[in-house]
Amino acid sequence: MCVSRCWWMGCRRVRSPILPLILLLPLSLLFSTPPFTQGAIHIPKHLLEPPVLTELPTSYTAFSREDISLPCEASGNPTPIFRWVKDGEAFGEEMKSSGTLYAQEDEPLESYAGYYRCYASNTLGTAMTDTIKVIVEPQPVLVKQYKVHKKASQGESLILTCNPPESSTPPLIHWMDKKMVHIKQSDRVIIGLDGNLYFSNLHLSDSREDYICNAQYVAARTILPETSIRLTVMPSNNVDHYRKPKLFHPSGPRTSVQTLRGHSVTLECIPEGLPTPKVEWKKKDGHLNKTSGQLENHNRWLYFDSITQDDDGEYECRAFNSHGYITHPFTVSVEAAPYWLKEPENQQYAPGETVKLDCLAEGIPSPVIFWSINGQPIEEVDEDSRRSISKNALILRDVEYADTAVYQCEATNKHGSILLNTFLFVVELPPQILSSDGVVYRALEGREIMLDCESFGSPRPHVSWERENMVPMLSDPRVSLLTNGTIELTNVSHEDTGVYTCSVQNTNISITANLEVFNQTVILKGPQDFQRLRGTAALLDCNFYSDPRLRNYEIIWKKDGSIIQESSPDDKYTIFENNTLKVANIQLDDSAEYLCEVHTELDRVFATGSITVLAPPSPPSSLSLSNVEDHSLTLSWIPGPSHNSPITDFIVEAREEPNSEEGKWEWKKWTNISGDFNHVELILQPFCTYRFRVIAVNEIGKSSPSEPSDDYSTPPAVPDINPTGVQSISTDPGTLIITWDETEKRLQNGPGFQYKVFWREAKGADSQWKNVTVTSPPLLVNNTGTYTPFEIKVLAVNTIGKGPEPEPKTGHSGEDKPGDAPSGVSTVVMNSTVTVSWNHVQNVRGQLLGYKIYVRRMGQSHRSRRYLDTHYHVEEKERLEQGNERYKDSWVVEVHGIKNMGKVTDLRLFSKYELELTAFNKKGEGPHSQPHIFNTPEGAPGPPASLTFESPTESSVMLYWSPPLEKNGILLGYMVQYQQEVESQDSNLQMQTFSDAKLNQILLDQLDPNSYYIFKVLARTAAGEGPPITLRGATLLDGVPPSNITIVPSNTAFNFSWLPGKRERNHGFRISYSKSADGRWEESEVVNSTQGVYSLAGLQPGTQYHLKIEHGNATLWEVTQRTIRPMPSEMPGGFAARGWLIGLISAIVLLVLILLILCLIKRRKGGKYAVKDKEEKEVDSEARLKDETFGEYRSLESDGDEKRSDSQPSLCDGSKLGSDDSLAEYGESVDIQFNEDGSFIGQYSGRGPAPHGNEGSDPASPANAVPPPPIAPSMSSILNRPS
Repeated sequence: MCVSRCWWMGCRRVRSPILPLILLLPLSLLFSTPPFTQGAIHIPKHLLEPPVLTELPTSYTAFSREDISLPCEASGNPTPIFRWVKDGEAFGEEMKSSGTLYAQEDEPLESYAGYYRCYASNTLGTAMTDTIKVIVEPQPVLVKQYKVHKKASQGESLILTCNPPESSTPPLIHWMDKKMVHIKQSDRVIIGLDGNLYFSNLHLSDSREDYICNAQYVAARTILPETSIRLTVMPSNNVDHYRKPKLFHPSGPRTSVQTLRGHSVTLECIPEGLPTPKVEWKKKDGHLNKTSGQLENHNRWLYFDSITQDDDGEYECRAFNSHGYITHPFTVSVEAAPYWLKEPENQQYAPGETVKLDCLAEGIPSPVIFWSINGQPIEEVDEDSRRSISKNALILRDVEYADTAVYQCEATNKHGSILLNTFLFVVELPPQILSSDGVVYRALEGREIMLDCESFGSPRPHVSWERENMVPMLSDPRVSLLTNGTIELTNVSHEDTGVYTCSVQNTNISITANLEVFNQTVILKGPQDFQRLRGTAALLDCNFYSDPRLRNYEIIWKKDGSIIQESSPDDKYTIFENNTLKVANIQLDDSAEYLCEVHTELDRVFATGSITVLAPPSPPSSLSLSNVEDHSLTLSWIPGPSHNSPITDFIVEAREEPNSEEGKWEWKKWTNISGDFNHVELILQPFCTYRFRVIAVNEIGKSSPSEPSDDYSTPPAVPDINPTGVQSISTDPGTLIITWDETEKRLQNGPGFQYKVFWREAKGADSQWKNVTVTSPPLLVNNTGTYTPFEIKVLAVNTIGKGPEPEPKTGHSGEDKPGDAPSGVSTVVMNSTVTVSWNHVQNVRGQLLGYKIYVRRMGQSHRSRRYLDTHYHVEEKERLEQGNERYKDSWVVEVHGIKNMGKVTDLRLFSKYELELTAFNKKGEGPHSQPHIFNTPEGAPGPPASLTFESPTESSVMLYWSPPLEKNGILLGYMVQYQQEVESQDSNLQMQTFSDAKLNQILLDQLDPNSYYIFKVLARTAAGEGPPITLRGATLLDGVPPSNITIVPSNTAFNFSWLPGKRERNHGFRISYSKSADGRWEESEVVNSTQGVYSLAGLQPGTQYHLKIEHGNATLWEVTQRTIRPMPSEMPGGFAARGWLIGLISAIVLLVLILLILCLIKRRKGGKYAVKDKEEKEVDSEARLKDETFGEYRSLESDGDEKRSDSQPSLCDGSKLGSDDSLAEYGESVDIQFNEDGSFIGQYSGRGPAPHGNEGSDPASPANAVPPPPIAPSMSSILNRPS
């Protein structure tokens, strides 16, 4: 059987020089198990040990005899003997106790140069070292030095070279001054790998006399000062001439570096330029931060201390300043000298075992494996059938005591070789059990358990395991027996609880083991994965179950592997009694994996969750300007952390300041860049200073702005655009005013910006351009004629040069009013529209804007019929001039553009008009054309001006109308239409036609008193009938005195109010009243039933009156009412003593008396209703009725004043208050005019002729017993409104 462990308890590789340590090392591993319960292991004394190398020589360079020292030491029992081989031949004599080789005084130093190998041997075998090389060189010495003086200008680049003596061990270079003080290095001044001192650009302060290169040879313990250099830096006027970066080193398009695994490698990139370039490195086929490279020497070096194959690949250095950049690629190829993947171990074996010595090595290219036994190649050793080589392993079957030896494995490729000595020791010892007896093992259900029964002996003892029922354990497929006697039981269950016995076969040696099985610990609910906004909180759960017998447990919370310490409740972390973790005030550094770990005595379980903090991104950094041209550059930046929300955009902002002015800089958005890019090319304006910054954007929000980039000023240039808006704004004849839009400062491209203005006549014989240079618009040019066309252009210039050639524009000198009037005026009339035509004006003297048509109405057309009398025409003319506002007598119509025809609309028909035309431009109007007369034709008239009616009886209506305001011709007559309103369907339309144009009234009888009618009147001319005027109304019924009266008493009067009846004509009645004490009756004046209110004055205070209203022989209303008694007033004490108050009151009384006298004089016509007044009013009733028909308004107050008797005096208008208030409170507030019988008078403006034939039907006529009533509102008037 092939095994990989020895019976010496699985001991590992042994290199201890002392035998007891060899034996105790593996035993120490065994003592980690429970202590022995049997006697100690018997280990034979004076056990032999093969040679084990403890000190090995290495290759080096010797500069003197003292440097020759090749160590070679080894341990072993018996003590090893040492011998050396040089260049394949024996060198020197054999040595005992120590094999270190020293130089002999009688031998020349050069004889020790060569390849060496040391052998250490004893009776058990021979160990040997790798082959090493010794180089012999003379001590480095100084060559003759020369003084060097170098001169250079400020801002230039420079290299100070250092050429020390060559050696196989390169020296360390130090640049110092004569005081041995190091020259200070920076990104501008740097020492390269070649030892030269590089200046990216020179400063005046770099001038000095003692630049000294010192070469330190560490192996030779020597420092040699090289040439001393004096440097003088001269001032230069070209220091402001910046330079793009270039590379001092390396040169060429690409650098290839081949190295070996584990070696140190430095990639160097030293630039020159002004300003001093910065250097960045990147791995083109990967990420630089995932390599072992470190940036050193002001980022000029990318240093690998121990390079690995993972560092193989493509690299690039990038040197940049504000004027550009340069890159250089590096190809790094990492190969490897041989190295061990698996080393064969020193082991002890029992006779008869099979041994496999693995020797796995790797390298680039792959190494070749060679085997040796005791330093002799295996090919030169006698063949043995038990020995074979399979790939990289040496296999020995059925080992014997004679196989004890030191075996060498050597791996070799073109880069070197490695050698390993492995000792194989065959020995025999009695069996023993090393594990403790009666150990109690505790296992978890479903897991595995190891029951220890480590045995010891050579040959290896065989052990067996049994349960309490003597059943062999190996019969269970879950049981595995290890080579050292320990068994492994997998998928443990509670049925496995019990006692197990381990015994050594063919002996009485045995131990027992007790097994207890427990339930596994399970996390029922672990922490979840959360996404949280910054500043919020999160709760992470940790609910678990464990076996109740496992009482000791611990819960540990970890953040990214670090244990979280609970803080106070107000702080960051809080762990509650249910083991929940609260993370408060989440910040960006709280984004992590959180682990809840439960520890019991037997197991450890955990669950993980995470908190991902979402926040706006951090601002970008490291803004740099590259690819800098005169007016363009590339802005680059390094994006900041996105804070778990991908960056979607970058906002580039700029501050731009024209150099020609001083102003406050303002950041403005320049452009938006996709979040996939970290650079943008910007086109810049000449003669400006720029500064840029970048803002990152994700779904959460915007970052803070980055730190601004360096300032960059663009050089001036010629203008690239000319002014816009070039035009002429001339206003006066003889002048040309040229203006344009001023160019922004930022677009002027340089200093000394001006405008060069050119002009010439567009059609003149002299085609030479005239010009003048100005600093701002406008430009005035005189003596240019009237509205003369000019070609004009404006050129932008500055001190650098002029802009592109501008395109000429056409402008004109100042205008004057047109010199001619339009001619050839003609008209074509169509109804109320006239089309006017004319010839264009030739002498416009400016830009023709259009024509104005002056229209004036001169009156009616002269085609009037002769039979109309003069009175009718005068009356119509006055009425039209006073009442018609629709038409204007004169107005102006503008026709814009160069048209020679226009229309005038809304003319009055049957009218005579006069028109004149003028042309106009910006300066004004020209002269008027000759007047042109035309007439409009006759048309259908408009509706009559007004329509009113009276109702003389309950079945008749008298209609009144007035002629139309718009006759539009000669009236020939009227048509009257009326129709009864019926709910089911319309009744027949009745109509009457009249050929008398003077007729303005008609009596319609046999009407239904219970229906409403629609009345229409249409006027007619020769052109036809016009639209009607419409009125809705009904006849009025006979009125009666009111019976539902409300009384409001006062000290000396009763105020009556009632609601007049609808559709009732006015009815005059009197109120009878008497004192209850004497029974003598008196009557009031005549009261109108339609007025709704009345005040009966002149009564005695505190007196009871009997009131009634009679109609014919019947009493319609009767009531008893008392006036209010006056309240006595008390004079306050001391009132008589206050003279000033008495005087004031006397003055007020006197004033009231004067006013009363004046009022009585004004109202002299008051008093009882006299016969004279009655006669005067009856005689004048017809005239007054005519006036009222024309719609004059008569107030209730004036009617009341005329009819108030002397026995009912009042104080001026005091009696009107009761009437007005009562009307406002109880009646319907209307503003309609009535006849004395309450019928509707007029709803339309204008007057109609007086009605005829209605005197006998008027209630106020002499035929009636009562005087004419005053005009008062009635509900019937509302019904008579025209529609």
